[in-house]
Amino acid sequence: MNKIREYIKLSTDELVNKVTWPTWEELQESTLIVMIASLLIALVIYVIDIVSSSALGFFYQIFQG
Repeated sequence: MNKIREYIKLSTDELVNKVTWPTWEELQESTLIVMIASLLIALVIYVIDIVSSSALGFFYQIFQG
């Protein structure tokens, strides 16, 4: 039980005194960067999906008829 108390005490001390938390402005900037990156990745996946769907439809059409 003492090890658990010591672990919690050390963890709390580290979170309160040793961790550098971002400012509100830094947090907003990071959030914006993540949102833009997520949208770009979603757009790339969408384009790949459309292109592969069209290519497969073209190949199916060739081999069916």
